Amino acid sequence: MKRLTHLAAGLVLASSGLIATSASAEVSYNIGWASEYYYRGILQKNSSASVGIDWTEGGFYAGSWAADVGDGAEVDGYFGYGIETESGFTASVGFTGYYYTGEFDDTYEEVNLNLGYGMFSLEYSVGEWDGFGADADYDFLGLTITGENGLYGTYGTFGDDFDGDYIEIGWGTTISDIDFGIAGIFSSDELSDQVSSSGSPTESEAIVFTIGKTF
Repeated sequence: MKRLTHLAAGLVLASSGLIATSASAEVSYNIGWASEYYYRGILQKNSSASVGIDWTEGGFYAGSWAADVGDGAEVDGYFGYGIETESGFTASVGFTGYYYTGEFDDTYEEVNLNLGYGMFSLEYSVGEWDGFGADADYDFLGLTITGENGLYGTYGTFGDDFDGDYIEIGWGTTISDIDFGIAGIFSSDELSDQVSSSGSPTESEAIVFTIGKTF
């Protein structure tokens, strides 16, 4: 994983020559709340607040995001570089780290590759989980289709030492500069926090409401 981290950093630095010198930096902040905080089909916490900051200049981006996960906080850091062509094709490479202040979970670090065109976007991430001393490798593949009316659908699946997949179907809109969203999340038993009457894991379903604002 350290080799992958260095590779991502090298790709970002090597691409600096593609940026126009006239590009100006922008900084934005965001706050949000979710009735249930799900990430990649996995429940993190019921009723979770979040806050974040993002910086962009040219094709470069960097930022940090934090959320309440009950036993402490999740604190993420990320950076990368992306391009967009005149025809609407997008591509980016970056690094994301997920860190925790309590015992809720252990560190994840991953390299992210993203491609997009029109209503379609594809993510492929390769990462390593510290696993409280028992390291595990994983990869994640996600395909999202987004409509102009705010509707979207995502299919995500894990591989390598991890397993499981999910489908998320949702809708979002902005009213008076405040973002509102609702989504249905359907996770396989490998990702589910729910159990059957016999105590074995079972597929889960959830309806999630979100609200947020970017400054």
